[in-house]
Amino acid sequence: MRKSKPKKRIILPDPKFNDVMVTRFVNNMMYDGKKSVAYSIFYDAVELVEKRTNESGLEAWKKALNNVMPAVEVKSRRVGGANFQVPTEVRAERKIALGMKWLILYSRRRGEKTMMEKLAGEIISASKGEGAAVKKKEDTHKMAEANKAFSHFRF
Repeated sequence: MRKSKPKKRIILPDPKFNDVMVTRFVNNMMYDGKKSVAYSIFYDAVELVEKRTNESGLEAWKKALNNVMPAVEVKSRRVGGANFQVPTEVRAERKIALGMKWLILYSRRRGEKTMMEKLAGEIISASKGEGAAVKKKEDTHKMAEANKAFSHFRF
């Protein structure tokens, strides 16, 4: 038996929406332990989304996150001297983690001035099912589909 798994940390819900998912997102977005900065960026972005789309910003964010979460991914696996990209199902926890990371990563790469505007823009486009983060998910799915032939290699 290998070392025991580390205990799952309990994450407290955020102050405004009372939602644990928001806290996880903010924790992912935060630089150098500056949580209050990360929170203000997130809340401002959500408000901006509300202004631009006339719908609940939190709902738009949840929809965006759902559109970005991958169902399958490829992992490389070595079989007899050749590396195969083997498609695997993504666990629920990892789905959320990947979705959040991609949303943040592609927000940061956008062209707007502030992170707040970048995040708002990415949330709006992802909730419509477009944008770079959604494209990343689709590419991941495409790769898994293309390598379906190797799905019998188990991990």
